[in-house]
Amino acid sequence: MKIMSFNTQHCLNYVEGKIDFEIIANKILNCDADVVGLNEMRGIGRDPEYTAQVERLAELTGMKYFYFAKAIDVPEKGPYGNAILSKIPMMNAEAILIPDPEIKKYSCTYETRCVLKAELEGGVTVLVTHFGLNLDEQENAVETIVKALSHERCILMGDFNVTPEDTVLDPIRDKMKDTAEAFDMPKLSFPSDNPQKKIDYIFVSHDIEVEYADIPPIIASDHLPHIAKVKI
Repeated sequence: MKIMSFNTQHCLNYVEGKIDFEIIANKILNCDADVVGLNEMRGIGRDPEYTAQVERLAELTGMKYFYFAKAIDVPEKGPYGNAILSKIPMMNAEAILIPDPEIKKYSCTYETRCVLKAELEGGVTVLVTHFGLNLDEQENAVETIVKALSHERCILMGDFNVTPEDTVLDPIRDKMKDTAEAFDMPKLSFPSDNPQKKIDYIFVSHDIEVEYADIPPIIASDHLPHIAKVKI
């Protein structure tokens, strides 16, 4: 199975500064992924640019199984969150909201986030998430994810907004393998035109074999995609 994690920046062409479904779909097709986790996706809303984005990508890629998990409704615009595209049938899918911190301690913007949890045919669980910018949001995200993990055949991916040395990821690392261990050299994912840090991840449960992983230099969004080939 080939997996891809991709923060699409709501399908914005990073170079041209306009929504461009074709360039995002073409990059997905070029990576030949079986399952794609997508961050910063829009759904149908009041703003004309808030459309059924995951459905449009499904149409362009031919990946007929998909789900949009709303994290927030942007005021006067529309729903926003994570999504999944899959060649493998989905038995069910849900959006799990990450609790907001009761007391906001930090200076970065706070935003409600979610975890998309999908059960694929064959007993594979896929989680797609996008962490907040503040440590207390990230701690809540990790706690929510650890509770949602399956003990076997489980894949977790997304934009975590933290770098690999950050200890906030330790509870996830205790339960899962980071596919970046298969990189042939250290690789960075953001920003796509001049990467300065790695904040995008694919983790897998210990019963999944990682055959290959990469962050290819594909400039479409503001993030580079993260891919991994695994054996289940």
